[in-house]
Amino acid sequence: MSKADLIFIDMCKDILDNGFSDEGYDVRPRWEDGKPAHTKKKFGVVNRYDLSEEFPILTLRPTNLRAAIDEILWIWQKKSNNIKDLNSHIWDSWADETGSIGKAYGYQLGIKHKYKEGEFDQVDRVLYDLKHNPLSRRIMTNIYNHADLHEMNLYPCAYSMTFNVTGDKLNGILNQRSQDVLVANNWNVVQYAVLLHMFAQVSGLKAGELVHVIADAHIYDRHEPLVRELIEREPKPAPKLIINTDVTNFYDFKVSDFVLEGYEPGPQIKNIPVAV
Repeated sequence: MSKADLIFIDMCKDILDNGFSDEGYDVRPRWEDGKPAHTKKKFGVVNRYDLSEEFPILTLRPTNLRAAIDEILWIWQKKSNNIKDLNSHIWDSWADETGSIGKAYGYQLGIKHKYKEGEFDQVDRVLYDLKHNPLSRRIMTNIYNHADLHEMNLYPCAYSMTFNVTGDKLNGILNQRSQDVLVANNWNVVQYAVLLHMFAQVSGLKAGELVHVIADAHIYDRHEPLVRELIEREPKPAPKLIINTDVTNFYDFKVSDFVLEGYEPGPQIKNIPVAV
């Protein structure tokens, strides 16, 4: 059975059974009816996924692989902050009349910085170091730029990646300040697992371990019954991720270069309320 499912189930049980409830406190998020959206949370959740063993996509319910990859390419490959470059509507609520989400996400990755080797943006610096300085302990990105926060329509949730090469394997640590576990957990895991696979392939490496660090992993009050039902489902075997091995340049990857083989997830959870 899928190890990603077991990790997800254990995390959710820990949050529900041992998490801190902010019921009774004044909280910012609200439901559509205006009522406060309270949560149970765990601080400092760390989940580890060995990408050499399996691709960590949930089988308890479907995760839309194509849409997840499209968004990660929008941020890391296109380095865009405009929803017109995205093939889904997941960012529509944070975009202005021009389609911009402000100086957030892809915008930050595309800013060039000066190094002794020349000028690079954050993505190209990672790709350069993986080829020329693979044993460096300085291969990382960070899009939580305090100087530009006032011009971001949404502060970054997943904000930093640290890459580390061990032997012939590329490992990564994803740091996230906050996460709505039901809505976004596996979405982010899948995205950054694919990103590690892409960077590994174009650098002549193998995908190793993805470590996901979440400062505030929370389950909203109105999500609790949905989560409890979800984690009672029986996990299925993990599918296999097939990647087009002809791609040797990160900027040549397309959504169609990725296929899941043997993915048979359980039914989708519909009409999940979203707090804003």
